[in-house]
Amino acid sequence: MLNKLQREIKHFNAQPHNFKILVLTNLVYAFVLPVIDIFVAAYVMRSSNDPTKVVIYQLTIYTGIPLTFLLNGFLLKHFNIRKLYSTGMMLSAVSMIIMMSLKELNLWGIGIAGLTMGLSFGFYWSNRDFLALAITNNENRNYYYGLETFFYTIIGVVIPITIGWFIESGSGNVKSAYLIITGLVFVVTVIASVVCFRGTFQNPVEKKYVYFKFHPLWYRLLVLAGLKGLAQGFLVTAPAMLIMLLIGKEGALGTAQSIGAILAAVIMYIVGRISKPSDRIKIFAVGLILFAVGAIFNGALFNKTGVIIFILILLIAKPLMDLAYFPIQFRVIDIVSKVEKRSEFSYILNHEAGLYVGRFAGAGTFLLLAYLVSTEVALRYAIIIIGMLQLCSIFVAQKIIRQGNDIAGTETAPVLENTSPGFAESIL
Repeated sequence: MLNKLQREIKHFNAQPHNFKILVLTNLVYAFVLPVIDIFVAAYVMRSSNDPTKVVIYQLTIYTGIPLTFLLNGFLLKHFNIRKLYSTGMMLSAVSMIIMMSLKELNLWGIGIAGLTMGLSFGFYWSNRDFLALAITNNENRNYYYGLETFFYTIIGVVIPITIGWFIESGSGNVKSAYLIITGLVFVVTVIASVVCFRGTFQNPVEKKYVYFKFHPLWYRLLVLAGLKGLAQGFLVTAPAMLIMLLIGKEGALGTAQSIGAILAAVIMYIVGRISKPSDRIKIFAVGLILFAVGAIFNGALFNKTGVIIFILILLIAKPLMDLAYFPIQFRVIDIVSKVEKRSEFSYILNHEAGLYVGRFAGAGTFLLLAYLVSTEVALRYAIIIIGMLQLCSIFVAQKIIRQGNDIAGTETAPVLENTSPGFAESIL
């Protein structure tokens, strides 16, 4: 076991300097992500007892993200990417401070906090995606995302359960507990920023980022992005809402998020370490099918058992989908940026528009069901609807891979990946 661990450490140390710095930066910031994803939504739910306010908060976040992607493209012409990346991480703490300072959780206050968090995510993800694209290649991207997912999932064991029980053990002073957590988030974002500045990251060379016409392959990826966004628009806050409604406390929330996460982390690392580019469509399909199965369990049972089963399945399904999706996205960018002779960042910026359409549709599905029928029906069936629609992603992804391989015969377009035709059809 020790020899295997030493071999994995040696493999990591053999990676380029910026590869290691980016992983370490994201590792530190990973301590913040569970707080943002889970407990801010739980705070809104606890304080308002209104799931629609949680979704509205999420919608304001998702509105701020694409606007910030666009702003970031302009600022990259004048500021080093490390400064903008660090700003994104720091703004997440600022957003929490705004939320905690609200005397009443009205829609205006929630909207301002949500837009600020959207600014944070916009700066963070636009620069993170560009740097991940710049410092990896088609051969080590599975390893990069497997490694990141491993750390994220391990941290996902410690943080949710620790914070959940810390909130519950606060002798009834929940507000003070959340304030302490907000202060710790600020400290962690400062540390992550310091680590980031140890890298020698370079801004994009090409300064034009906004285009309105793209290669047909890119339009197919935007369809895939829209399907991915469907789940993102609802699933960031869905576990918190379900558990607060059906189980009731942050401690249970943290425990449910932590159960099985270590197993999931090991699976993700092994998959990322040993899988090849040709395996991505299979990994993607397994993740999507698991997600649909979990959604059906949640909708059919709609009780404590159903929620726990759904979250346990989600712990494996979501990382599998991400582990396959990001390398596919980046490889498409590799191809179309060379064919169209444009900056890679222009595709990262445009990709966010596809995600936003999907996110808005996913959150809108929940709000429509909540207002026209009931919140319970929305929580029960919106996930199933989204899970079924997302299965279409398997076929879309396979078409992208086939089209990429057709383009790959040219000098400017490297191979997207190899896969046997008909896999999506055979697995379904």
